[in-house]
Amino acid sequence: MASAPQIAEVLLEVLPYIERHREQTFVIKIGGSAMSKSDCLANFATDVVLLQHLGVKPVVVHGGGPEISGYMDRLGIEPRFVDGLRVTDEETLCVAQMVLIGLTGKRIVTALHQAGGRAVGLSGIDGGLLVAEKLRKDSCDVDLGCVGDVTEVNPAVLHQLLADGYLPVVAPLAADREGNHYNVNADHAAGQIAAELGAAKMLNLTDVKGFLRDPQDPASLVSVLTLDEAKAALVSDSASGGMLPKIEGCLRAVEMGVERAHLVDGRVPHALLIELFTDGGCGTMVVR
Repeated sequence: MASAPQIAEVLLEVLPYIERHREQTFVIKIGGSAMSKSDCLANFATDVVLLQHLGVKPVVVHGGGPEISGYMDRLGIEPRFVDGLRVTDEETLCVAQMVLIGLTGKRIVTALHQAGGRAVGLSGIDGGLLVAEKLRKDSCDVDLGCVGDVTEVNPAVLHQLLADGYLPVVAPLAADREGNHYNVNADHAAGQIAAELGAAKMLNLTDVKGFLRDPQDPASLVSVLTLDEAKAALVSDSASGGMLPKIEGCLRAVEMGVERAHLVDGRVPHALLIELFTDGGCGTMVVR
């Protein structure tokens, strides 16, 4: 148990951060792997609700990759990935929609309610939030199927929910102008939602410490990346697989006007609070 003077010291340390963050919008992306344990999700929900009580306007964007892959295995569908993106045929899209909207999103909403918040789950299709077109990657010859690239963000529904005191929880699905549905990468979507909302920060909770210069060496954590360094990382061996879209999402956010984007280890208890309210932080920050 901390003593009264210790508690006072903590309050004095965090006060400038509380004042700085008040009334700011933060987009917080949580990956499926980062919430694989119930205590991780509970800690995350507690942190988000506390942020709201401190005057922050949080918007949650979630993934669900491990759960989607798990249900695909049950159905005898083999998951395939290219540069960290899921190859999505019609059958896989159906699974993704069921899992993201019906399972993962509801788990997060329920956790936020249990932490004392009021949350509303929606997908990028709802309210025309995310408009996409079919993603075509120049770097490979593989047809990714029903994978979309977000071309437009219409945040009116998010503004309304935030104004009414709700915590929006967004599943990464989108539609095009013809009504076709797409699975979109949650890291990319979070970055673009953050930019369109004029968010001060985009925070990405994942299952690694942050960006590692050597993916095999946890001690090689990079605390701060400039845009140029982040772009260089994309073509290096340091960023591969699932790290690629995470770095790309941070780049999109900062290039489009978000002040800072953060990669944070969601396995660390209360990682959000550590990153936002301590001098040292606990992950990688991407800045201009």
